[in-house]
Amino acid sequence: MPHSPRKLLLDITLSCNEINDFTAGKSYEQFLKDRLLQLAIERQFEIIGEALFRLEKIEQDKLAKRIPEYRKIIDFRNILAHGYDIVDVAALWDFVQNRVPELLEKVQNY
Repeated sequence: MPHSPRKLLLDITLSCNEINDFTAGKSYEQFLKDRLLQLAIERQFEIIGEALFRLEKIEQDKLAKRIPEYRKIIDFRNILAHGYDIVDVAALWDFVQNRVPELLEKVQNY
């Protein structure tokens, strides 16, 4: 059964919102000390990356125009899933702070 672009975009939106909720009011130092929070954030990025991977199969041209960095997000998801032992926590936090708001805006305007 093919995935609906609308459902995939909703999944991305929900995961971005979860990341924002989980990290609201948190500092980088708090994030470093909270392994459970790190794992929760990693899971949300896995969902985002997988949804983008599926969306790419349905409408690659539109996706490339609306979210040009989508391939980097998919690659980041692959690192989280397959390179679990090399996850850079600082990069993870940078994505939370700088990439998620931008991605959320692009998905909402998709």
